[in-house]
Amino acid sequence: METQENQEKVQKAPDKRRTLRYPIIILKVTEEGKKEHLFGYAKNISRSGLFIQSVNPRTAGERFTISFHIPNTEIRVRCQCEVVWMRKYHPKNTQEPGYGIRFLDLSAGVADAIDQWIMQQT
Repeated sequence: METQENQEKVQKAPDKRRTLRYPIIILKVTEEGKKEHLFGYAKNISRSGLFIQSVNPRTAGERFTISFHIPNTEIRVRCQCEVVWMRKYHPKNTQEPGYGIRFLDLSAGVADAIDQWIMQQT
């Protein structure tokens, strides 16, 4: 039987997420300056960014402007973003391939609207 002292020493790694996230499927994310849409599905959203599932992830550090609409809301987003991490497809990896983007110039009003939408969903 473990003592309380030993139990306190065993801790989980801290969660790096600083904002609430919620699963979302956005069917059309448009990259400005290109006629085709980004290939992938936005799988979750927070006021700070998106995870986009894709078998062809973008490279960390890439910057581009995107626009999208959160389904069943009036929330429309247009902002510059940056790829902050990516995960390539590998047959032995159980995690989905894709990349995380950080919103760089999202207005405070839109960020607050995303937060409110997330709170309504949970």
